[in-house]
Amino acid sequence: MKINSKSLLVASVTVFLLTACVGVPVPDYDKLAQDMMKQSFRDQGIAMLDRLVQDESNKHCSQADMLGKPLEETLGKEIEEANLKTVKMPSDGIFLGDWKEGEKIAQNGRGATWNDKADAINGGSCYNCHQLSKQELSYGTIGPSLYNYGKIRGVSDPTAVTAKPIVEYTWGKLWNAKAYNACSNMPRFGHKQLLTEKQIQHIMALLLDPGSPINQ
Repeated sequence: MKINSKSLLVASVTVFLLTACVGVPVPDYDKLAQDMMKQSFRDQGIAMLDRLVQDESNKHCSQADMLGKPLEETLGKEIEEANLKTVKMPSDGIFLGDWKEGEKIAQNGRGATWNDKADAINGGSCYNCHQLSKQELSYGTIGPSLYNYGKIRGVSDPTAVTAKPIVEYTWGKLWNAKAYNACSNMPRFGHKQLLTEKQIQHIMALLLDPGSPINQ
């Protein structure tokens, strides 16, 4: 049976009121939930229990979702500013790699699971949330379509000075999406070291190179 956050909140409030009426101490539901999660998972391979520990950004967004209301605007801006400080521009100053390699990474959904080796190369799983090209038969819709990403933004030459704001924004979005949307569901590829700098350069080319299938 699927239980959504609102149902869980109603149940928690009901239990609170009932226990308060009879003078029974109210349990620490956050701790109970954490304990349940820890009992349900275990360290195995490269998947460790530290994945259950939320950073402040995720914690605030989860709490807002639990209450069924949007994140408070000021707090959202603070989260974005904090995450923006973590964005690292390419160490070699090169933003775009090879779009053909980027396409392979975008279509690769493997990596970061308990049976992957520590030195395994992760994929980007971009197709799980986005449309990438007209040729795709199946793709996720959690995120917006990326078809014609560079063309729509007028990037005919990614190396041009006029393209710099879009190029840097795109890099930052891939590196740490919460820098631009506090409660973004997009993986923080660079910040969480899910993808290497070189891989991000290749995905950048897929998004912005005029010759990429995304911009055809």
